[in-house]
Amino acid sequence: MGREEEMVVESREWVLSAYASQGLPTSEHLKLNTVTLKLDSDSIPDRHVALQLLWLSIDPYLRTTMTGHQDGLYLTQLELNQPITAFGMARVIRSKNSSYKEGDIVLNPFSPVAEYCIIPSDSLRKLDPDAGIPLPDYLSSLGLPGFSAWVGIEVVGKPKPGENVFISAAAGGVGMFAGQLAKIKGCRVVGSTGSDEKWDLGPFSIVTSGRQLESSPFHPLLDVKLLKEEFGYDDAFNYNTETDFDAALSKYFPTGIDIYFENVGGKMLEAVLNHVNTRARIPVCGMISQYNQVWSEREGVRNLLNMVGKEVRMEGFLVGSYLNRFGDFAKEMESYMKQGKISSKHKIYNGIESFLESLASMFSSSNVGKVVIQVKQEMDA
Repeated sequence: MGREEEMVVESREWVLSAYASQGLPTSEHLKLNTVTLKLDSDSIPDRHVALQLLWLSIDPYLRTTMTGHQDGLYLTQLELNQPITAFGMARVIRSKNSSYKEGDIVLNPFSPVAEYCIIPSDSLRKLDPDAGIPLPDYLSSLGLPGFSAWVGIEVVGKPKPGENVFISAAAGGVGMFAGQLAKIKGCRVVGSTGSDEKWDLGPFSIVTSGRQLESSPFHPLLDVKLLKEEFGYDDAFNYNTETDFDAALSKYFPTGIDIYFENVGGKMLEAVLNHVNTRARIPVCGMISQYNQVWSEREGVRNLLNMVGKEVRMEGFLVGSYLNRFGDFAKEMESYMKQGKISSKHKIYNGIESFLESLASMFSSSNVGKVVIQVKQEMDA
């Protein structure tokens, strides 16, 4: 469309119309609205930019912002009838800041889930188009999931060569990097995953290390096989198949667990505490199995006393508290990627209309890899 036509655009945006205190948010809670935005110079304040959203990161923490109560959760609740915000990648289409020009690709940690927006430019980070890094990698290995894995393993876990490391939700967006980072540090790594043997590709595509799998109705890719062959795990098990977690951990960790990267909570955490070694470390990244319940219905952990006798350190962390280490992380992760030591897997949905479905997919046993939405095709942007 011509520049005159671009002065006004119709933008679809997702808003939270009602809080979902438990269970998965549905169309009763999330609404896709259409708004009109004026993009002429007079409509854009100084030090603001107009953006067209290209890619959107879908992460489990988003669920915790939609309950309507803090309830021990760590993120501020979204405002009703306001656009949902997430980590996004966008193209600058208008700028009132000399640091950004039309056509620049930027990362926005507080992106409205909207096709177009006008926002302050303070929190944006411009990407180098000549870096040779696929755009989705900035939302996964070099984004929030990769940084979360790095902080949990490198900073909180402090792995030593030869230690036994257990990663829960190991095929997810954070877990796949946590396991690979532990392997790089010389550890023996085992992961748990819950996906079914076969999954319906439906409206999304799967991209592994830059290779797109065929979009057949079903693809017989086993997550256990993926963890071992693609991500280099020493072993892995499916918790839907091996449902006796104590027995599974006895089998896979006959000499105990030194580091448990916690992603799920509940019964898995309780089982792990029966198998930890003295001075084990448990970096707590999240507890996705508990996000859809109110606190009084969440799984209790009955054996926390084991932490005393074994002098275990369990530490929750927020990546926002480690932003001063982001440069160290990015340099280290880019080096690993160039050496072929880090593989990534993306589950790509298409179109902003897929937000509700993509969010729900993270709480399904069929979730594999980093969930992202390609809002706008690059050639059309």
